[in-house]
Amino acid sequence: MSTLHTVNKSPYERSSAATAFAHVLEGDAVLMIEDGVLAARKGGAFAKQLTAAKGVEVYALGPDLEARGIKAGDLVEGVKVVGYDGFVDLAATHTRVCSWL
Repeated sequence: MSTLHTVNKSPYERSSAATAFAHVLEGDAVLMIEDGVLAARKGGAFAKQLTAAKGVEVYALGPDLEARGIKAGDLVEGVKVVGYDGFVDLAATHTRVCSWL
């Protein structure tokens, strides 16, 4: 059983991202959306947690990155960019979806 964890809050304002990563298991995926995409930036306060997540796929929603002026090259290595269709695919391929607010 795998879970898709979605994070929509900035790691600089809420602990949602940290809480999500404390609960992920190998085989799970994390999708950062809305202000949650700020966690995916290289050199950010959350970058170490992203690179330490072994066996967990990490994604960021492309339109939300674009809306915040973040380019793919600005992301922590290993973070994959997906569109809305990718969001749907992730939700459909995981047994559960858990939204961290």
